[in-house]
Amino acid sequence: MIENQRIMKYRYSLDKSSRKFTCPNCQKKRFVMYKDNSSGNYCESKYGKCDRIDNCGYHLKPNSNDIISVVSQNQVIKKELIYFDLQTFKLTLQQNRYDKNVFINNLLSNVPYPFDAVDVSKVISLYYLGTVVNGVRSGAVCFPFMDQQNNIRAVQVKQFDKNNHTTGTDFLHSIIERNCVKNNIPVPDWIKAYNTNDTKVSCLFGEHLLSKFPNSNVALVEAPKSAIYGSLYFGNPQNDGDLIWLAVYNKSSFSFDKIKPLKGRTVIVFPDLSSGSTTYNDWLDKANRYQKTINIKFRFSNILEEAADEISKEKGLDIADYLENKDWRLFRELTNYS
Repeated sequence: MIENQRIMKYRYSLDKSSRKFTCPNCQKKRFVMYKDNSSGNYCESKYGKCDRIDNCGYHLKPNSNDIISVVSQNQVIKKELIYFDLQTFKLTLQQNRYDKNVFINNLLSNVPYPFDAVDVSKVISLYYLGTVVNGVRSGAVCFPFMDQQNNIRAVQVKQFDKNNHTTGTDFLHSIIERNCVKNNIPVPDWIKAYNTNDTKVSCLFGEHLLSKFPNSNVALVEAPKSAIYGSLYFGNPQNDGDLIWLAVYNKSSFSFDKIKPLKGRTVIVFPDLSSGSTTYNDWLDKANRYQKTINIKFRFSNILEEAADEISKEKGLDIADYLENKDWRLFRELTNYS
């Protein structure tokens, strides 16, 4: 009885054997997986700790509230991914909604150098930008994370002020679920299934463009807003071979799984600013490791690092902050992005 209580108190623990797996972050076979003490089986392959503490430091713990799959010690099963409901997403693309989209309207009239309407329309259609029109997020833009098979992995919702600076961040599935609970409406079955995904943002923003432009090089940034600004400043891609702008989502999302679809391409990376250039150095270190195991040629742009002062670095400004006070017409003829 006492032993059972001890096991339930510490349901998950790192494997105490000498067995090592491939780390999902650094791809070295130095990964110790967590085990479920109630069954003796390994947890999903993302749960564990890399013993390369100084060079990697990846560590993800399961907890008792997680819905995780446990598998035999000789096999790791990848759980089926549930996608965002397509019909629900299509509602955000209704044409009559864009008049309320603060982000889009800012691009057309409120930024220091407003963009041509034809370019804004093109970037909307390229990235499938949508709009929320009801509730506390009314006027927010929808940034869909769509994979190469056009499956929607997640829909980030961002609110902006008149200067196109972020004032609120959410996810569309969460907004819908909260509205159902508030109004005593049953939560759709697809949301219940979708919420079992371990990771919602599981692909690059703009990843679907890789299929449309199979021979294009990639400019990679952190946030969707930066990808949109990059595309508008340097010119939306028209033909296969033109540069396409993608985003990883956040600082910690510059991961091997995220960049695998970029195999065979040249990738120009624009890390956000950070105090002590920690983001730049972290991404550069990861890129050097990744390209040893996958055919990707990384080129890191230091345009932000050279132009920024310490205050800008402490604020964590990004390429969009750098570009927004400059005339986009000056960038259209540039071909050297580093």
